[in-house]
Parts: sequence; structure tokens; C-alpha cells
Amino acid sequence: MEEKINFIERILGSGFYTGYIPFASGTFGSLVALLIYAIPGFEKPEVLIPFIILFTLYGINIGNKFEDTYGKDPSECTIDEFVGMWISLLFLPKVLWISILAFFIWRLLDIVKPYPARRFEKFEGGLGIMADDIVAGIYSLIFLHLFLFIFV
Repeated sequence: MEEKINFIERILGSGFYTGYIPFASGTFGSLVALLIYAIPGFEKPEVLIPFIILFTLYGINIGNKFEDTYGKDPSECTIDEFVGMWISLLFLPKVLWISILAFFIWRLLDIVKPYPARRFEKFEGGLGIMADDIVAGIYSLIFLHLFLFIFV
């Protein structure tokens, strides 16, 4: 039985409607997440981590409804891009060039999905939608911290 997606679920699950953009919805979702990150104070771990946790838990729940409505890991569901993007930015200096680099590294790793991220995508429902992006976000976070440690 198809679950109806209410207005709030549609807004958040689609990353403020970026999921309904007919091309590159994940990139647009990540861009909106980056714009939210630009809000003063949002980068603080005591703000960012609770948002990551909240959006992850909510994303698993709403991801189930999006899959029931649109099929396996639908492009309409971009709440996972928010979580992955925000994980990529954790504990980084809030500097424009670092945020832009994080965006591009995150998008690359989200698209390529290096092992084992692609395997997590196979989980059922909202867990599968969220898990691969969490893993790709963690890879991005590690890469960015190593890059800054070595080169900056």
C-alpha cells in the first residue's frame, strides 16, 4: 500500500524540492545543504551534529515513503545529500574555498561511491537511501582533513 507523503515530508525529503529538479537533483540538494551551512553558526559541531542525526533518522523514515511512491532510491529524495554534505564539512574551517572544495569532493565520492559505499545502497528502503551517502560523506570528511593536514 502506497503511503501518502505529506507537505512537510515532501519539502524535507526532497531537500526543499531539489529532488524534483529533472536533472542533477543530488547536486542541487547538496548545493542547498551547503547554503544552509553558510548560515552563521551552523558550522558549530553542537549545531551541525544534531542536524545530521535528525536528518539521518528522519531521512530513513521519509526515505521509506519516497521509495514506496517513486521506486528504489528515487532522485526525488535528496535529504540524503544534505546529510552527506554536512558530514563532509564537519570540523573544517568555515572558509569559502574549503567549503567549495568539500562540495566537489563530496559530489565526486557520492557519484563514484567507493567501496563499501555502493554496497550500503543495497539496503532496503530509507536505510539504503541514507547509508551510502553517510559512508561517502565520511570518506569525504577524511579526505578533506588529510588534505588540509598535509597541504595547508
